[in-house]
Amino acid sequence: MKLEVVGQSVIRVDGLAKLRGKATYPQDLYMDNMLYGKTLRSIKPHANIRLNISKAEKMEGVIKILTYKDVPHNHYGVLFKDHEVFSSTKVRSIGDPLAFVVATSDKIATKALEEIEVFYEDLDAVFDPIEAMQDNAPKVHDKSNIVYKYQLRKGDVDKAFQQCDVIIEEEYKTSMVDHAFLQPEAGLAYQENETFVVCAATQYPHFDQLEIAEALEVPLEKVRVINPAVGGAFGGREDITMQIHLALATKLTGRPVKTIYSRQESFVAHSKRHPLIMKYKTGANKEGKLLAMEATIVGDTGAYASWAINILRKSGVHATGPYEIPNVKVDSYAVYTNNPFAGAMRGFGATQVPIAHEQQMDMLAEKLNINPIEFRLINCFRKGSTTATGQILEESIPLVECIEAVEKSLKQTTQGGV
Repeated sequence: MKLEVVGQSVIRVDGLAKLRGKATYPQDLYMDNMLYGKTLRSIKPHANIRLNISKAEKMEGVIKILTYKDVPHNHYGVLFKDHEVFSSTKVRSIGDPLAFVVATSDKIATKALEEIEVFYEDLDAVFDPIEAMQDNAPKVHDKSNIVYKYQLRKGDVDKAFQQCDVIIEEEYKTSMVDHAFLQPEAGLAYQENETFVVCAATQYPHFDQLEIAEALEVPLEKVRVINPAVGGAFGGREDITMQIHLALATKLTGRPVKTIYSRQESFVAHSKRHPLIMKYKTGANKEGKLLAMEATIVGDTGAYASWAINILRKSGVHATGPYEIPNVKVDSYAVYTNNPFAGAMRGFGATQVPIAHEQQMDMLAEKLNINPIEFRLINCFRKGSTTATGQILEESIPLVECIEAVEKSLKQTTQGGV
């Protein structure tokens, strides 16, 4: 049977408009009688706060300044409702939204931000996830900083390590990474027949609709989310940024409201890739067969959980890499700190752990004086292999062919071939 899409060269419906520069992005949207919004954000990582907006409110052209007092339900979040639409009594990270100025021009809204007085009372902060796990660490959310723990057990690692001829123990770290998509966040909201319409580049319009409705305490069918062209995302648009601010602003002013983030604001407004600390212990026999692996993985999710549960679970599941290891012990943790919050970014936790498990493979091969390609071929998944979670792989296991193709290419290169 010939499929219409799978395996075919299909013309992208949005390709021509993007190629010709005619695609409509949120920043391109304008409406008559439109107002402009700007977000005031925290410059402290952990502090009690108090705002004085009276001076800014009196500025000519300022229509409304939104704070937590204006939000019917001041909490949101994809898994845990640990974000505040606007910080009420304290901030937990640099970049936390404090207020949203709505004015007749972008310039006036920006100027009004400078007239809002913010009084900070600094609190002890924690920036290292290992330190944050301790009982005496500052609490980001007034409870344990450990958001989530995933455990994976297969076989008997203690007994298996006793049978190993070589064991490698190392610690690895990956850094926080920003998506740096081409189009910074922008959006426009307006009212249409008693429905609040929010136009914003997003990866989850259905989640956005739900979170806007919950925050405004309006029926779900009274919120419509339109997704214009998306100028890159890679996971960074899975969490709410300005959507609730815009919907609330148009609700309270009765006029369309638009906001555009600068690149600097974009950096502090959206999530990052989770930095991981990975402690690995891997053992093999003298023939090069992997016998045991133990790993402890700690993920810094920053001040808010976002998708931390999914990401640290994925890190734990993929900790062994594409290798069949009969005895496995993995503990992975998601931990709150006062760093910028981390969330979805391509690979969902499976992209960080190869830094660790592949380096372990190289060092084991070196210790055993086995070619690293041959070492991988001894241990890699094949059809019928069983993963550490007990899954039996029955199809789509081309790893051996891939490694052999790479080896062949390397030999051709070293021999001067093409």
